[in-house]
Amino acid sequence: MSAHMNNLPADHPVVKFGKVGVLLVNLGTPDGTDYKSMRRYLREFLSDKRVIEWSRLFWYPILYGIVLNTRPGKVGKAYESIWNKDLDESYLRTYTRNQAEKMAASFADMPNVIVDWAMRYGQPSIQSKMNELQKAGCEKILLFPLYPQYAAATTATVNDEAFRALLKMRWQPALRTVPQYSDNAVYIDALANSIEAHYASLDWEPEVLLTSFHGIPKSYFMAGDPYHCQCYKTARLLRDRLGWSKEKLMVTFQSRFGPEEWLQPYTDKTVEKLAKDGMKRIAVINPGFVSDCLETLEEIAGEAGEIFHHNGGEKFTHVPCLNDSPDGMRVLEDVVRRELMGWL
Repeated sequence: MSAHMNNLPADHPVVKFGKVGVLLVNLGTPDGTDYKSMRRYLREFLSDKRVIEWSRLFWYPILYGIVLNTRPGKVGKAYESIWNKDLDESYLRTYTRNQAEKMAASFADMPNVIVDWAMRYGQPSIQSKMNELQKAGCEKILLFPLYPQYAAATTATVNDEAFRALLKMRWQPALRTVPQYSDNAVYIDALANSIEAHYASLDWEPEVLLTSFHGIPKSYFMAGDPYHCQCYKTARLLRDRLGWSKEKLMVTFQSRFGPEEWLQPYTDKTVEKLAKDGMKRIAVINPGFVSDCLETLEEIAGEAGEIFHHNGGEKFTHVPCLNDSPDGMRVLEDVVRRELMGWL
């Protein structure tokens, strides 16, 4: 190596090399709960062609004429109710940062591995982090979209953005993307442990557990998105691992938006129906979310709980996401170490 270094011209730029980057990417978060921050975040999110697949001619007048004028205030209030006041940020940002820091610590014995984190929408951007990793000497980058189940609107749009960053680079690092891990044994085990531990902390027993996944429009599924099947597989493996019946663990889908039909059964409607049918005690878990966020804390722990009580239900509990817990970190590390094989 030294002989080669001696051959460099005097004006050769300093180049760092020999590192492997790991970039954890989650969906994103507004910088604040105020109108401007919310509007900026929602505009970036809802302009993504992978998220809203309608024609721009049809969608943009709705987005700019109605949605971006009405939703920032409403969504800002929702975020306000679940904001991490200590750090003045969303919990998604807190957990994603913690996950990256804990993963970096687990690779402390490998000084050539650099772990960082980014958000698909908002800050820090994928592009800025890809550039930083490349400048730090990462000739190889493992991109980890933090979604156990693959969907075009989540996993694919993270990958798209990373490849867009490569388009602008003269010296591109080699890039690997992490595939879905909906049936990973460590993940299923961690979910089961979290359910058992949460149930043990209650002084009552839920009659049913809803596994509530984020929905997608039915048309995306019909066009070939594998997401629906992967959600059902996760639920089936979880049911087997717990030794439960189909009645005791049900799959539902949440967070629909706009006029078209989404994957059914809907979480909110199911919660309402169970309460009206006389069920008194239920639990909900969100296996598709790596970290607690607006969709789990506000929409499920808050809103779904209210719907249940309002319609006659008595006890409602939300099983937290794995977040940066030891079990949660075990899952992420298991996936990363497997996907880095041959690179380390």
